[in-house]
Amino acid sequence: MLYREAGDFKTSYRDDGQTFPIRLDRWAYYAALAVAFLIVPFIINDYWANAVFVPFLIYAIAALGLNILTGYAGQVSLGTGGFMAVGAYAVYKLMTSFPEINIVIHILLAGGITAIVGMLFGLPSLRIKGFYLAVATLAAQFFLVWLFNKVPWFYNYSASGQINAPERTILGFAVTGPATSAPAKYLICLVFAFALAWVARNLTRGMSGRKWMAIRDMDIAAEIIGVNPLTAKLSAFAVSSFFVGIAGALLFSVYLGAAEVGEAFGINKSFLVLFMIIIGGLGSIFGSFAGAAFMVLLPVLLKNLLVGGLGWPTDLAAHIELMIVGALIVFFLIAEPHGLARLWALTKEKLRLWPFPH
Repeated sequence: MLYREAGDFKTSYRDDGQTFPIRLDRWAYYAALAVAFLIVPFIINDYWANAVFVPFLIYAIAALGLNILTGYAGQVSLGTGGFMAVGAYAVYKLMTSFPEINIVIHILLAGGITAIVGMLFGLPSLRIKGFYLAVATLAAQFFLVWLFNKVPWFYNYSASGQINAPERTILGFAVTGPATSAPAKYLICLVFAFALAWVARNLTRGMSGRKWMAIRDMDIAAEIIGVNPLTAKLSAFAVSSFFVGIAGALLFSVYLGAAEVGEAFGINKSFLVLFMIIIGGLGSIFGSFAGAAFMVLLPVLLKNLLVGGLGWPTDLAAHIELMIVGALIVFFLIAEPHGLARLWALTKEKLRLWPFPH
């Protein structure tokens, strides 16, 4: 009886178009933001930052980017790991070449560089789509990993071929390097995740989002009614790659601290982010966060349960985890193709009608 629209009157178009039209949803959203910004930074420790919160926020940004491209624009991509590598190596070169510039600017510039690369590899989408486009983006994945492995300039001619993030600070607090505290890691990732989610929500609700969805639903009909496929598809690739590039920059500089392209940004990373949006829900901002939370929390939960609780070997627990994730992907594709976001929406609809049956 608490989750109701009764008494929540809309007196303007702005009120009618709110992201959260029900008052209780708005209160829950503001409460979640207050907890995330005002409480968690004071109680978080290294384990929770490195195992849960920081990877969740970074992968949520990557899932947002891929969801814009695949969920909203309908362009299948298997090159997410490669584009994350572009963001990581771009921020590394910027950090080492211009150490006096703020790290936030470096991360944003890395996103911009990745957007340009994404547009170049998005050009085939003007002529091909579906499975053929997926193969083209898969080729981009392998080419980018090969490029960063074979050209020493990208890793500053290091003998190991590995890149290491130098220490950088914001307002006197280290956010990269070994001296970074858990609250600093968490807060910089949280700020980027919040800002990019806000941008994604407004883009998908505006003219750009409507163009992307028109192309996704039927590109020929969209072109007939005046949507330019060139600008719509390339803008989707650019925005998606910008988000993914920022995720890659944060993954390398804030979370990992050191990376080798084949291990950190291989094809497994592309599939991981793809699984996130499949399980979370295609074409949903909430689904990106839900899928990222699911894919980050599930391994932690299974490891604590199987290894810590039941005493199973670590390698056996890892194989069980892969089996469970695969089974869940098959389940969601068959039972609920729209993922966790749709299940959440159905739950809210039932709460609005409860205790009435219809």
